[in-house]
Amino acid sequence: MKSLKLLLRFLTVGGLVLLLMIPLLMVRGVISDRERYQAQAVERIAESMAGPQQVIGPLRVVPWQKVTNATVVNAEGKPEIRQETTRGYVLQTPKTLQAGGGMKPALRRIGLYDVRTYQWSARMSARFDPLALELVDGRVYGKPILVMGLSDVRGLIGTPTLKVDGRMLTFEGGTGAMSARMSGVHAKLGEAATLLPASDVQMDFTLAGTESLGISPVADNNRIDVHSEWPHPLFGGRFLPTQRTVEASGFTAHWEISSLASNAQTQLAGTEGDFTRRMPLTGQAAIDTASEGPSLTRIDSADIHLVDPVDIYTQADRASKYGILFVVLTFVGFALFELIKRLPIHPLQYLLVGLALAIFFLLLLSLSEHIAFWKAYLVSAVACIGLQFFYLSGVLRSWLRAAGFAVMLTALYGVLYMLLLSETNALLMGTLLLFGILTVIMWITRKVDWYELGTGLR
Repeated sequence: MKSLKLLLRFLTVGGLVLLLMIPLLMVRGVISDRERYQAQAVERIAESMAGPQQVIGPLRVVPWQKVTNATVVNAEGKPEIRQETTRGYVLQTPKTLQAGGGMKPALRRIGLYDVRTYQWSARMSARFDPLALELVDGRVYGKPILVMGLSDVRGLIGTPTLKVDGRMLTFEGGTGAMSARMSGVHAKLGEAATLLPASDVQMDFTLAGTESLGISPVADNNRIDVHSEWPHPLFGGRFLPTQRTVEASGFTAHWEISSLASNAQTQLAGTEGDFTRRMPLTGQAAIDTASEGPSLTRIDSADIHLVDPVDIYTQADRASKYGILFVVLTFVGFALFELIKRLPIHPLQYLLVGLALAIFFLLLLSLSEHIAFWKAYLVSAVACIGLQFFYLSGVLRSWLRAAGFAVMLTALYGVLYMLLLSETNALLMGTLLLFGILTVIMWITRKVDWYELGTGLR
């Protein structure tokens, strides 16, 4: 009978722990909603300005068409000869490509959410080898064009400057024969010919975008240099910088990429794919992505993401995952007081204390949207610890005992904050914390006669 009473008390406490998972899950749901609203803010900026950018080119493209006669059976079942027109293009990538310039970051605010944007002052130069067009019976070549692929042409600010062999040319909208595969701009290079001479291309333009910039290494030899005042870049795509410097004042990055190490030319030579369609990287995805980051495009590229290292929703979500641990540890302390000190604690009092622990995470989320995360954490922790201290002084019938619990909660909140700061060591620190707490509990209760304690239960 004594053991049954003790078991029922533990089952009651365990049931309260499971019940408190409901408000904790609701808090995590609120965090997910706020992350979704943040992603919607990024989409709104991308719709009104320009989205994540991918730059492909320059490329020389020569359209062609071929008319052939084919025998087909008409509706009456009789054979007849019809002309069929086949269209295509010849694509030439540069021998060398140099791309560089500075990314000027800026923050656009929608409601409570800051969206990272930039303007890239680009200077690109490329060298093309001569290209002899294959003579195919019936194939007629059109006028060659120079194509520059861009994810979002709306990001072009002002009029780009283009020089081909010293001649000033003008960009036009669309990518001509490649319009089905990439968006961007093009310039006419001259009249139709079966031999394209060697050519030097220089371009200067300003490109605006949201959150990320990708530059595809389409040449045989590629050199990319980018610098910015943003102190928190995330380098992704298929290539990490050969050299990089990241400081509080900004970053510089340098890539040296050979066609031997890239599939960009092979991907361009394929027949499928929308090369300039990109996806934003924000919120939880930005944190979960490794520093190398997977490419978010359909062609090899060197990507630069302007990320926020202290994403409040990611931090709040990580903190909420430890909510059940807070509840369990606090309830264990209550149970020890109740059994060892013979202090009767009603299940409703357990529940109220657990709800006070759960509301900490909601306070943390709401405050961090208006003030710095560490300040929000401090204010939320102080408020919840103060509330618990005041309430427990009556429940435990002693200010000293309530102060002991307040100290325990302070230590827990302090450890949780260290876990949030240390992503790489979070699992190790959490495991050591649990092991240490279990050790202390086992040491305190090693000589407890649980059968005897059961007699004091109501």
